[in-house]
Amino acid sequence: QVQLQESGPDLVKPSQTLSLTCTVSGGSITISNYYWTWLRQPPGKGVEWMGTIASDGNTYYNPSLKNHTSISRDTSKNQFSLQLSSVTPEDTAVYYCAIGVPSQIENPAEYDYWGQGTQVTVSS
Repeated sequence: QVQLQESGPDLVKPSQTLSLTCTVSGGSITISNYYWTWLRQPPGKGVEWMGTIASDGNTYYNPSLKNHTSISRDTSKNQFSLQLSSVTPEDTAVYYCAIGVPSQIENPAEYDYWGQGTQVTVSS
């Protein structure tokens, strides 16, 4: 059973950088063959794709977030991370990590395995 677990702060002040880590464990899949993705769901809104590291290491970002989003991975630890800089209250959301082999990387429905999500609030 593949499991993903997000970790990081639940409260971040405006203008600071939000850093989250996702740890992938369990299962018999070759995790490095998968696409590793961060998504989020603001209050009252749908799930938003933030960015992806593909199996070949290339990164892809939502154009609306590209200027302040960075995703990296450590395949030796089965971990990948999100950094979101210069956060504002509009970045308050439940943040999810997910992995899959999507035909459309920006489509949340294409991801097979998800973390439970972590609530992050941006407030002073």
